[in-house]
Amino acid sequence: MSDQVERPADTAVVIPAKDEADRIGATVAAAKRLPGVDLVVVVDDGSSDETGRVAKAAGARVVRHSRNAGKAAAMESGAEAVRLLDEETPRNLLFLDADLGETAQQAAPLIAPVRSGTADMTIAVFATRVKLGGHGIVVRLARDGIRRATGFEAAQPLNGQRCLTRAAFEAALPLARGFGVETGLTIDLIRQGFRVLEVEVEMAHRATGDDWRSQLHRARQLRDVGWALAAREPAVMKSTDVILRTIRN
Repeated sequence: MSDQVERPADTAVVIPAKDEADRIGATVAAAKRLPGVDLVVVVDDGSSDETGRVAKAAGARVVRHSRNAGKAAAMESGAEAVRLLDEETPRNLLFLDADLGETAQQAAPLIAPVRSGTADMTIAVFATRVKLGGHGIVVRLARDGIRRATGFEAAQPLNGQRCLTRAAFEAALPLARGFGVETGLTIDLIRQGFRVLEVEVEMAHRATGDDWRSQLHRARQLRDVGWALAAREPAVMKSTDVILRTIRN
């Protein structure tokens, strides 16, 4: 008989999702199998397909936005849903992208340092890199901005797979809007003395393409990351304003 006592579940998975009916079921199923997880919440952020229905059928609690509110708003809605279901001890929060599919089951290394108390937030570093369709300018902007603001060298600053304590999440509110949420989270928590750790994982999501929709997506990323940095680092305000004016024009 083993002397080890299994720890009670203490982690909730929050998955923002928009029009991901083809992958959300597999993502939810994989997330439910993660150690320490007893709750999966999918935030259907104004989908026009069956994302919400598929997520519920896979075993997730579903929160629906009647219209698309953006990633940060979906994260906040999901975290609030978890809070309402928490009992005496708040759950840790693991944020995952909806299109991870079965690779979501590889998120366990993100959870472990937070559960053990050795990190307040973990950030995934994908061991297998997918073609990202040329959004390197956004990555560089985020990486350089985080380094200037905090001294932290982020390998994958825009990676949305993150596990953090409820206390860390609350300390970062309000979240940076839209696609600037990851950049803002990193800066805000490090500046407040929270321990941030990057962790290599064997996960993968859908690669960004090169069509006009993908280019528009990257332009929005650039805009939102720029806004997040401008709000947190006055020293880069001038250069960020130039970038944002270029996008608007």
